[in-house]
Amino acid sequence: MTKYWRKKTVLVKLETAYGVDPTPTGAANAVLTTDFKIMPMEGNDVSRNLEQPYLGAQGTLPVELHTKVTFNVELEPSGTAGTAPAWGPLLRACAVAETVTALTSVTYNPVSDNHESVTLWFGLDGTKFVSTGMRGDCSLDFTAQGIPYLRFTFTGLFTQPTEEAVPTPTLAAYKKPQVVTQANTTFSLGGLSLVLRKLMLALGNDVQPSFLVGEELVDITDKAEMVDFTVKAVPLTTFDPYAAALSDDDLALILVHGKAAGRIATLAMPKIEIQRPQGLEDVQGKVEWPLKAQPLPTAGNDQWTLTLT
Repeated sequence: MTKYWRKKTVLVKLETAYGVDPTPTGAANAVLTTDFKIMPMEGNDVSRNLEQPYLGAQGTLPVELHTKVTFNVELEPSGTAGTAPAWGPLLRACAVAETVTALTSVTYNPVSDNHESVTLWFGLDGTKFVSTGMRGDCSLDFTAQGIPYLRFTFTGLFTQPTEEAVPTPTLAAYKKPQVVTQANTTFSLGGLSLVLRKLMLALGNDVQPSFLVGEELVDITDKAEMVDFTVKAVPLTTFDPYAAALSDDDLALILVHGKAAGRIATLAMPKIEIQRPQGLEDVQGKVEWPLKAQPLPTAGNDQWTLTLT
């Protein structure tokens, strides 16, 4: 019997107890993804190193079994101010907190403790893959004339797949995305509006699976955010990235995407440290600057926020 790659279903639900399957449903926990990839049985193969009177393979045992998945989700708010988007649990499982202000906003920011986890069910044309205790990393991608994406990589505990249907997904909570354009998006650096080609904020989570007697889990043990962005070059008297890299001063970076209430996403980094520029780009005969910077904390866990209004 042929199985078809396009027949995929993804369900994800936050866990109340780490590693315990909370039983996601198609009606409440479906995820609308693109470019979904799964490595269902990652780990190592330990050789038995047998002493034999002949040449040949030694045989191996699989250990440290875990599952990895990568996929993208369109970064589009729920459509209603103060209502969390359907992709909220995914970001929360990347060491991010979600704060809902009723009828007003939903704000995401990094956290250093009490990291949440999710269970993922993946259905592939009748085969069901389940991974519990998942935690991950994410990059926020805004590219001109493209759809803004949350690009996720998750690691979780291995469960042997079964031939079993996954519930039918309900995806109405995912709204049609707004393209990154002049009409929809604004960008500023240090209060100065610059022409932006692309921006990507990498959360930089250090995701580590650990397999011990009495404890198997996936931890986020560290993080170091990095933001890459490419802007159209301006006179150095307007903005000098070389001087900025040498300066002790930090700059604020703000990107606002969307115009209508319930569909506005504001990515703010109040204190970024510009790193030394490492090249110039020729785009249609025009000079562009590919720049890198580190978002830095002020009081802690405030190096960036994503606010939906």
